[in-house]
Amino acid sequence: MRIAHVAPLYESVPPKLYGGTERIVSYLTEALVEVGHDVTLFASGDSETSARLVPGRDQAIRLDPRPKKSEIAAHMAMLCQVRERADEFDVIHFHLSHFVHFPFFEHMAGRTVTTPHGRLDYVDLAPAYKRFPRFPMISISHSQKCGLPDANWLATIHHGIPVDAYQPTYNPSAEEPYLAFLGRLSRDKRPDRAIEIARRSGLKLKLAAKIGDDDRAYFHDEIEALIDGDRVDYVGEIAEHEKAEFLGNAAGLLFPIDWPEPFGLAPIEAMACGTPVIAWNCGALPELIDQGVTGFVVDSVDDAVAVTPALLELNRRQVRAVFEKRFSATRMARDYLAAYMRLIGIQEARAS
Repeated sequence: MRIAHVAPLYESVPPKLYGGTERIVSYLTEALVEVGHDVTLFASGDSETSARLVPGRDQAIRLDPRPKKSEIAAHMAMLCQVRERADEFDVIHFHLSHFVHFPFFEHMAGRTVTTPHGRLDYVDLAPAYKRFPRFPMISISHSQKCGLPDANWLATIHHGIPVDAYQPTYNPSAEEPYLAFLGRLSRDKRPDRAIEIARRSGLKLKLAAKIGDDDRAYFHDEIEALIDGDRVDYVGEIAEHEKAEFLGNAAGLLFPIDWPEPFGLAPIEAMACGTPVIAWNCGALPELIDQGVTGFVVDSVDDAVAVTPALLELNRRQVRAVFEKRFSATRMARDYLAAYMRLIGIQEARAS
């Protein structure tokens, strides 16, 4: 099958540091190439892939040091490239946010599929989608679809990670058990909750997180003073190759979000390391966590503190086994291929 993947240009594929969407695009394209499909990736020029790379700009936007950048112009130019080459592909798979590609491909909507990687409850998204109702969509969780229930949903496909990307740690080597926080130091991710849980549980907390430009005021006003470098330690934004050690040596991952998370990549990265998770009952998290097996879904800080002793007793081999069964990149690619085949079948049926 000839498949085009169109990635955002904010990060490279895979990203050098933080970047969930581009990492999933990388995992999916690599898995599809591995099983023999002809894959073309439209992404930033500093991406690394086994697929055929078509650069949308020379480097990813976020780490580009040049001061004058236009993300809108960059994405529009890339979409023109995709449209010019559209006849080369059986399926064009978009991973862009806010349906920016819809006007470019309205005449061939049925040959495209869109995976939105963000939340869908923004007030302007439903009216925009109503204008383009023929575009098939694939959600990354059942929860995500609630923001746009009337869309042309083709499937729901949970993310996956290559099983060899993280080696599980069944006997963490840390001298003192610690809880981990991985992601962004933003209000939505609630690092303040993670700090309170760790302190009340008597465990150290290590925060490995990006501080985005939009999050700096929140970090300085509410989080920075809580970091003492001892019981609460900020280790900075870590690279992909550092995650396995950070997560694998943790007693557990805290994911105390305060927003309708469409998926949540950090929890399955932790599971890949054999590390259980305490996650909030928000968004997709109840779909990801097997209660009492791979971790716990909780409703409050009190609940999180109460289940921490049980978290430390969970079977890390079982956590890894569940990851391999539910969240492998191979499973993800297989599910997407089935969706592509349904899409092609729908178009062939309409043509006949």
